[in-house]
Amino acid sequence: MLEKILRPDSKGRVALGKLAKGISSFRISIDEQHRIVLEPYAEVPASEKWLFTNSEALASVKRGLADSAAKRVRTRGSFAKFAETPDED
Repeated sequence: MLEKILRPDSKGRVALGKLAKGISSFRISIDEQHRIVLEPYAEVPASEKWLFTNSEALASVKRGLADSAAKRVRTRGSFAKFAETPDED
């Protein structure tokens, strides 16, 4: 566990610097002992949000990632011939 002392500036701000790398926002909570807890969030683009609200699709992606990590995959060649090309204006 990382422990670090951070001091607020004259306006009460605390700079997290490298501690916040890859984080787009934080949810803050203050417990009954006045401890401040920051829960990091990494937001996703709206166009990808559907995956996180579709439990079946998300489970399928997770299975695929697990299979890939365990090398339980095989190549099927290029699928380029099935790709749709955008209409040219």
